[in-house]
Amino acid sequence: MPISTRRGLLLCSTALFVSALPGCSSGSGRVEAATKPTGVRKAAPDFALRDRNGSTAKLSDYRGKVVLLNFWATWCGPCKMEIPWFMQFEQTYRDRGFAVLGVAMDDEGWEVVKPYIESHKINYRVMLGNDRVAEQYGGVDSLPTTFLIDRAGRIAATHIGLVSRRSYEDDIRQLLDDAKGSQHAAR
Repeated sequence: MPISTRRGLLLCSTALFVSALPGCSSGSGRVEAATKPTGVRKAAPDFALRDRNGSTAKLSDYRGKVVLLNFWATWCGPCKMEIPWFMQFEQTYRDRGFAVLGVAMDDEGWEVVKPYIESHKINYRVMLGNDRVAEQYGGVDSLPTTFLIDRAGRIAATHIGLVSRRSYEDDIRQLLDDAKGSQHAAR
């Protein structure tokens, strides 16, 4: 599916989701991903994408770290709500072997993404995504879609749509704590 068609679908699904937010409460009707047991985690597909400086970023470069991989767009309301959380997670947990990677899915590319990164002072690495990478991760039919990847490079949790900050933070802490024993082996 071309990005422009996907964007139209994403706009519709995002609008529907945002319109449903006022009716949601912290515990009713919302499904949030739980961290998968180690034995059932699948390898996260590797990719090579350009960041805002033109450097190539590969997921495999982050092996040994817990990674929050977020597919987002500048026009996505729920994405805008999560970005400050991700910036805080990057600052709080980076010294414990954690990294946030953003994959911007804007049709207009760097023309809109670079100014957004700069104006919001995003402190983590952002790359420009494409259909190929989206397909590798199951199609990424909704934005935001976020994958938490363990130190071994396996997908530990998938969050689709806006989920609570606490849910992300609980998953991140669990992955960082679970990995303490294997931290030296991953280096």
